[in-house]
Amino acid sequence: MYLKNISLINFKNYAQVELQFSPKINCFVGNNGVGKTNILDAIHYLSITKSFFNSIDTQNIRYEEDFFIIQGDFEKEGKTESIYCGIRKNRKKQFKRNKKEYQRLADHIGLLPVVMISPADSSLISEGSEERRKFIDAVISQYDKPYLEDLINYNRALSQRNILLKEFAKTDRFDNESLQLWDDQLIPHGERIHSKRVNFIKRLIPIFQKYYDSIAMGGEKVNMIYQSHLKDSQFRTLLNESRYKDRILQYTTVGIHKDDLNLQLSGYPIKRVGSQGQQKTYLVALKLAKLEFIRNIAGFHPILLLDDIFDKFDKLRVTQIIELVAHREFGQIFITDTNQDRLENILADMPADYKLFKINEDIREVI
Repeated sequence: MYLKNISLINFKNYAQVELQFSPKINCFVGNNGVGKTNILDAIHYLSITKSFFNSIDTQNIRYEEDFFIIQGDFEKEGKTESIYCGIRKNRKKQFKRNKKEYQRLADHIGLLPVVMISPADSSLISEGSEERRKFIDAVISQYDKPYLEDLINYNRALSQRNILLKEFAKTDRFDNESLQLWDDQLIPHGERIHSKRVNFIKRLIPIFQKYYDSIAMGGEKVNMIYQSHLKDSQFRTLLNESRYKDRILQYTTVGIHKDDLNLQLSGYPIKRVGSQGQQKTYLVALKLAKLEFIRNIAGFHPILLLDDIFDKFDKLRVTQIIELVAHREFGQIFITDTNQDRLENILADMPADYKLFKINEDIREVI
């Protein structure tokens, strides 16, 4: 699978752009702030139906415009998949596959998987548990439709249960049977989600270690310990035991919406013991493991988006990463960087076909 072309109208800083891509490596070079990352984010939109960086669609419309359009043609298993995303202020998002509009955006997830590696990934280490749950959910949802359905239904039931708890506090009453109805909704979805998360982490760790060894050249063990209320207890028991606490706090205090990942390096939390370089290597290896995991299940290569990841890496580490993704069996790759010479020198020795685009006030291909 690969993206053949893309067309942007009023997307972020671009009034109108049309680009044709190599099926292997595509590089965008230019100074910070010229819009390199926006090209990658447009590709992310076509795959995941939303921005990697800003979940509020209308904030991605070009300044003083009322809409944006992203269109692209993907080659997948010998067929062309034409994808359209249109956002207009005060209107519902339009998302189409081969000119047919989706009734539910969730139905598109997994058709054209991508993996983005970005400096924003540092939030996986530095921020709270929600970021790490999003990482798990984003991977599994790209290959497991029932998981995504369970996640949507769990979150819907959780929201309704929390509304009910707040209503009890307002009216100074409590109806155990009403709460039990939402417990009955949460439990089966939550138990299936928990089981699949456990299985995913177990299978991902050895792939993760392989990539960390390749980039860091060995010597350190990486690990991810999945933490969940459901590990040693039945979900129904947990909900029953927390009922009084939930009433006081007016929200659901136990469940898979509280799960977390303890990210470790050599047996210690990476957040505490990892240098900046180690943390960056850790995150790149984790995302490459995600890509291989999806590929092994889907049977084809997801698109890899590398957004300005070489900053603060030494030349050896940069070369190691480029060689890793170019020489191994990876699919189409998009790379942004501020250093054109660095990219050209490394790519000159690569066996794969590539295109280089220079971005200033416009975009032009470097021949």
